[in-house]
Amino acid sequence: MMTEKEIILIKRSWRLLQGIDSALIGDVFYTKLFNETPSLRKLFPKEMEGQQVKLIEMLNYIVTNIDKMDKLTEDIDAMAKRHIDYGAKPIHYQKVGEALLWTLKKGLGNDWNEPLDNAWQNCYKLLADRMLAPVE
Repeated sequence: MMTEKEIILIKRSWRLLQGIDSALIGDVFYTKLFNETPSLRKLFPKEMEGQQVKLIEMLNYIVTNIDKMDKLTEDIDAMAKRHIDYGAKPIHYQKVGEALLWTLKKGLGNDWNEPLDNAWQNCYKLLADRMLAPVE
């Protein structure tokens, strides 16, 4: 469960990132992910522009609704099932989380701090744990 303070920190930081081109954020994220874990590249389409848009749309939806976890649960479960079909494995979630936090940190620059880092780590862990839960 996330605290109210963590939710506020995440929403504020995400608003700061809205001033950056979403294609750039997506490109930085996937470049980092594929450089760190080249084996993941094969799980994604050759042309990544659409995937980059999907990533930012998904993050925007999650951040917008992070204080309504009951609303997100069904969507997260559906996303988890899709990821299984794509070939995602539990270890991949760790790599994605590392690349996401690195991207957020780079994008936010001096606005990144320890409480924000902890909030995003907790948020990602909550979502990843839900996605990794046995799918019924």
